[in-house]
Amino acid sequence: MADLLWDDVSCLFDPDLMGSLPDVRVPSTSVDDWQELLDLVAEKGWKCQYSEGERVLPVPRAEAVLSYPADTECRDLRVWPAADVLVIFRFRAEDEVDFDVDLRELQGQERLDVFCGFLREIGRRLGKPVLMDPEGDYGHPVLGFDVEADRVVVHTDPPVT
Repeated sequence: MADLLWDDVSCLFDPDLMGSLPDVRVPSTSVDDWQELLDLVAEKGWKCQYSEGERVLPVPRAEAVLSYPADTECRDLRVWPAADVLVIFRFRAEDEVDFDVDLRELQGQERLDVFCGFLREIGRRLGKPVLMDPEGDYGHPVLGFDVEADRVVVHTDPPVT
C-alpha cells in the first residue's frame, strides 16, 4: 500500500506552487548518521556519483568529507534511487543531512512511491524524521517520514489550487 496517494498530494509536487527544488532534510544528525546514509546507498546498490567541484571521486567516508573546511569546493553525492529520479546530497554540515530533488521528476503515483520509499529507507536507517520543505521556505515541512508512524505523512494541509 502506498504511503501517499498522488491525487491527494499532487499539489505538493507542483513546481509552480512549491518551487522545483524543495529542500529535503534530516535534522539533528551526526557524522555517524552521514556514514549510515553512505552505507545505505552502497547496500541498496543505488547508482551514485560523488564529486568535489568538477572532479568525480570515489565516495569517501563521512568523517573525511565533513572535516573539510567550509570554503572547500562544493561536495555532493548524486544518488539515483530509480533510473529517472536524481537526489543530490550536499555535505554542508554534520548536524543535518540535506538533499535536493527535482519535483519535475516526481510526477505521478509511480514516482511518488519511489520517493516515499527512498525517504522511508533513510528514516528507518537513521531512526529520524526526513522532512521536505518547499523551496526557499526552510523549516515549514509539507511532508516527511514520520518515525512513529513508520511511513511518509503529510505535515500540512495542501494549498488550495
